Amino acid sequence: MPKHHFALTPEHVLPPVVLKHLPGPRFWGRVQRLLPPGMKKALLQELLGGRLLSALPPERLRFLEGRRLGIEVLDMDFRVVLSAVSGKLTVLDEKSQAEASVQASTLDFLLLASQLEDADTLFFHRRLHMTGDTALGLEARNLMDQLPLEKLSPRLRIALNHFTRMAVAARKARYEGS
Repeated sequence: MPKHHFALTPEHVLPPVVLKHLPGPRFWGRVQRLLPPGMKKALLQELLGGRLLSALPPERLRFLEGRRLGIEVLDMDFRVVLSAVSGKLTVLDEKSQAEASVQASTLDFLLLASQLEDADTLFFHRRLHMTGDTALGLEARNLMDQLPLEKLSPRLRIALNHFTRMAVAARKARYEGS
């Protein structure tokens, strides 16, 4: 007898009535503001520089060398400024001024990171915004589309995908009033 496999969706794991009560981005925004700046910077350095972008060849970050790029997660009231030093991503101090900023919601950044949406689609639907130095912002947007997910560990890739799908389902449950 053949085995039937199906992918578990968030709705298979948690019903919409539970999903709609999961903490949303505003809650996590309050939580991240409680972290000491040094701890937040170290966590971001490990997550972004150590895990997500370390698989990129150093020349791919050349456009960011000596520049300052802001990433703003609008619904979390969260901002980080990034630069590159010797081909490695560096998280700058919270007070650093950015030359360009890329802004989106938590869900849209998750969709982008997990490659369930591309930057052009988000940009043209006005869900991804750029301010400041246009050339720097466009380079950053292009980089976001080329994150080498296949070089991440399978566990991290699967976790990112499941977390993103759960966030989509939770948002849907909240807005549909299930």
